[in-house]
Amino acid sequence: MKKERKDLSERRPYKMGTHLIHGKFHSKKWEYRHHVVPPLTSSTTFRLDTQHRGAHGFFDFACDHPTEKKHVPIYIYDRLDEPTRGMLEENLAFVEGSEVSVAFASGMAAVSAACLVSLKAGDEILANDILYGCTYSLLTNWLPRLGIKVHFADLTREGYEKSITPKTKAIYFESPLNPNLKLVDIGRLRKRVDQVNAKRNEDQKIVLIIDNTFATPFCQRPISLGVDIVVHSLTKDIGGFGTDMGGAVMASEKYHNSLLLFRKDFGAVLSPKNAWPILVYGLPTLGLRMKQQQVTALKVARFLEGNPKVEKVYYPGLPSFPQLALAKKQMIDFDGNFAPGSMIYFLLKGKTEHEAERFIDRIAKDSYSITLAVSLGQVRTLIENPFSMTHSGLPEEEKRKKGVEPNGIRLSIGLEEPEDIISDLKRALG
Repeated sequence: MKKERKDLSERRPYKMGTHLIHGKFHSKKWEYRHHVVPPLTSSTTFRLDTQHRGAHGFFDFACDHPTEKKHVPIYIYDRLDEPTRGMLEENLAFVEGSEVSVAFASGMAAVSAACLVSLKAGDEILANDILYGCTYSLLTNWLPRLGIKVHFADLTREGYEKSITPKTKAIYFESPLNPNLKLVDIGRLRKRVDQVNAKRNEDQKIVLIIDNTFATPFCQRPISLGVDIVVHSLTKDIGGFGTDMGGAVMASEKYHNSLLLFRKDFGAVLSPKNAWPILVYGLPTLGLRMKQQQVTALKVARFLEGNPKVEKVYYPGLPSFPQLALAKKQMIDFDGNFAPGSMIYFLLKGKTEHEAERFIDRIAKDSYSITLAVSLGQVRTLIENPFSMTHSGLPEEEKRKKGVEPNGIRLSIGLEEPEDIISDLKRALG
């Protein structure tokens, strides 16, 4: 019997930066050890040798309970599984520190999957009161139609425990929050939930779900902090170049079949043509990009903090950041260094949208190094006004009350020279 070839990456203690480039040297998804670059599959359907093989393959995607999958996957149809996407999923799971990863067509598809494999009609979900606008829309417009009740609370402060009911089955949050970069103390939240779960049966326990897009696995690995399910928009920093849309859910093995079943039935599958650039270009350069973006972000944040036309700057790397101690505890890179990320949120002096509109329009007209565009986590620096753009779906009074102000600006730092970004900001502020 042929002995299974052990992955070289498992024989020696290589650092994560090297793992990001080489990934899984040996993959059960596709034997490609003679390829320097992982191959791209372009077939939507796969030839089957026997009817029994086809039946066996379909069984793997027809149930929502965990099954032992020691065998090489049986590929039948792209929407079920295929090797290029499968290799990306293996590498994402390794980097995030999860048992499995399932890739989706977008970040919102991943958010939807994480919620719906954890909840059913009659359950309740507790969510942080500030969320990305489309996530808020999902929770308020669509989950209630499925018989799932939604409660909101500020998970960054004490007192949220009062919102946990006997029917609460999931807690959903971002950290850092989009857009104001507040942090949820993940370890403390885990302890509180454990206290509740200790009095519940296994099928009634609360699941913790986090959107880790702002931090990326480079800056924060929530599963090691006690989170059950992690979601990412692969469109952002993990993809990195703004060319391909995608999402992913990272979790333990017990969620794997349910996630695959959801993806099969809802059809929110990541195309291999979108998975390939993330696998080949995005993940391998994540570490280098994030390191440089953080260096630039700190310089830009310091400049903004010293500008008389800026009221307040929120960046986890600044000494003035209100939750600096928590940031240094949670936001750690693969080598144990503080990793505050590449997102900045700042308030212009003046409390109306007028100041923000004038400033952003000036950037759009005159700036070369900063682009007015939604999304984030690209090699290009992007700027937007969350109050009127990405978070417009939230009630206005709630936004103001929770720190999403009309004069707030979200800045996603790219790979341009920091001096050029600062120069363009200075000109627009002037």
